[in-house]
Amino acid sequence: MKAIDLFAGAGGFSTGAQMAGIKVVWAGNHWPVAVETHAANHPDTQHVCQDLHQADWTKVPAHDILLASPCCQGHSKARGKSANNPQHDASRSTAWAVVSALEYHRPAFGIVENVPEFVQWSLYPAWRLALQALGYQVAPHIIDAADHGVPQHRERLYLVLSKSERPMMLQLPQRKHVPAADIIDFGVGNWSSVEKPGRAAATLQRIANGRRAHGDRFLTAYYGNEAGGRSLGRPLGTITTRDRYAVIDGDRMRMLRAEECRAAMGFPVDYRLPPQHRTAVHLLGNAVCPPVARDIISAIREAA
Repeated sequence: MKAIDLFAGAGGFSTGAQMAGIKVVWAGNHWPVAVETHAANHPDTQHVCQDLHQADWTKVPAHDILLASPCCQGHSKARGKSANNPQHDASRSTAWAVVSALEYHRPAFGIVENVPEFVQWSLYPAWRLALQALGYQVAPHIIDAADHGVPQHRERLYLVLSKSERPMMLQLPQRKHVPAADIIDFGVGNWSSVEKPGRAAATLQRIANGRRAHGDRFLTAYYGNEAGGRSLGRPLGTITTRDRYAVIDGDRMRMLRAEECRAAMGFPVDYRLPPQHRTAVHLLGNAVCPPVARDIISAIREAA
């Protein structure tokens, strides 16, 4: 089977497809850095760097499965979903490129990934009707990456599209949870003192709460609704597009390294990232977790 990857980003969907034995023949994204990163790790894939609203689908190779991760920022609770916000409206509109690609190529299957709030989009009913008009059944799956061996709790919506009589509800494996401790190296990184001058009072309070709950070694979130620490014996919380988690080791601390974020997303250890830490984290925070994509695609192949 062959696949194409829309809004390919760092390449999580493509990597998961390869893990499932699928050849990814084409990948598109509007951000040059994302395309360069994807190409460095998937050199045999044809790449295009452009707004996918303007893609010429006649130049896209034939394929059996379409993979797509339309922009989620306009749907996410973390970024706000206010109406009449031009940036968010433009973000949400990217989902229509999926319909355009499916209309031209009519592959047997598709998988669309987004935040669960995607189905609350005011145009979601019309978008879904467009898919159904093309002959696709739409089967929603809410999946936590931790249930697929990823050392991170990351709940996402995966819409499985199929040309079947009924929606294809998959029976997915439930894999053992991997603790954050498995991906953190205490022997490397840029550490600083917890009591460093200028450290925010809120940060110090979260660390104090974490110490009471977890001892000398634990994780703490720099933002979000985690008021205390997080045990190293459980998966991380969701990796985002900017540094979120700090590692606490006694009286020293540091932010997660890009390599640790890569492992937290389930990418292979040799997966190439941009050298700039901030750019690498941004790409990873927007990515699909490859093991989740692998399990979904494998289940589709078995059910087909």
